Amino acid sequence: MRTKLRNLIRMLAICCVILAMALGVAAGSEHPLLKEARKEGKAIFYANITGVDPIMQAFQSQCGIPAEYTRVSTAVYVPTVQTEFQAGRLVADVLQAPLPILQILKNAGVLAKYVSPMSKNYPEWSKDPDGVIQQFGIEAVAIIYNTELVKPQDVPTTYRDLANPKWRNKIVMPDPTTHATTITWLVGLKEHVFSTEAEWMDFLRGLAKNNPMFVASFGPTPGPIETGEKVIGISMPKYIVTKAPAPLGWARLKNEPLMGSARGIAVAKNAPRPNAARLFVDFWLSETSARILAEQVGEWVLYKDVYPPIEDIREANVIPLRELSDDEIQRWSEVFKTIF
Repeated sequence: MRTKLRNLIRMLAICCVILAMALGVAAGSEHPLLKEARKEGKAIFYANITGVDPIMQAFQSQCGIPAEYTRVSTAVYVPTVQTEFQAGRLVADVLQAPLPILQILKNAGVLAKYVSPMSKNYPEWSKDPDGVIQQFGIEAVAIIYNTELVKPQDVPTTYRDLANPKWRNKIVMPDPTTHATTITWLVGLKEHVFSTEAEWMDFLRGLAKNNPMFVASFGPTPGPIETGEKVIGISMPKYIVTKAPAPLGWARLKNEPLMGSARGIAVAKNAPRPNAARLFVDFWLSETSARILAEQVGEWVLYKDVYPPIEDIREANVIPLRELSDDEIQRWSEVFKTIF
């Protein structure tokens, strides 16, 4: 029954997106950038986000020009873009990445100022005061569990529950000594959840005693939970959508936020196709694109009243984590090596 309900919700979401695209064609044909963008022929998009092919297709369908997507992993994003830019051969028109990465590129002069008219649909705090970067979502992290193997009464209600000995050898998570986002997330617990650093350190030691399985990043975390090799993990709620109908659920925590890295988008400085770049950013920030990201990819987007099709997720308090410096990442990595 649950599988049928998920499939029905997903089908309705896709129908809504298709309807929005159909209604948006007329508006797209009147976009002031459209004529010049079509002359430029295409938009090239560098990003580290996955599962966005439907947005590329919707952009071409609505605007009549293709968008070429190149995925650049977080680990090499900055050096890749900076090397191309400094050599005068950056082919990307638009850059999407976690906010800290875009901030580095902004400070290096790689990004251009552009305030999209679509930004009016996003919260004020998500807007760059310099008009360069627009935040559009938060890569939320949550406690994910196998709904067939974890009894309802055993589902965690606080992050502290991960240190409970009953979860020994049953947890999967990204490696906290090498994965920068996990390091940032753990530090976020110290700053937003635990009242003292001593309490936080006790939690970390308890989590380490439970002998969690370490994987390279969040991408592999849902697999062992889905198969039952592990039953719970530090993962992302979006996998409930992308892995459906896998038996995955998320833990509703009492008075504790979901935290994650803010995602942003910006136009490249000296973009080869500046009109197509701005047109693409406008489309990316539109309701059509936000609904695709939320409803098909499971992303937590900042567009007003758009949510992933995950039960109760709209009730979650999702907050962006602050950017850690390279020195902080390195320092906490060394600390975590003594714990895990």
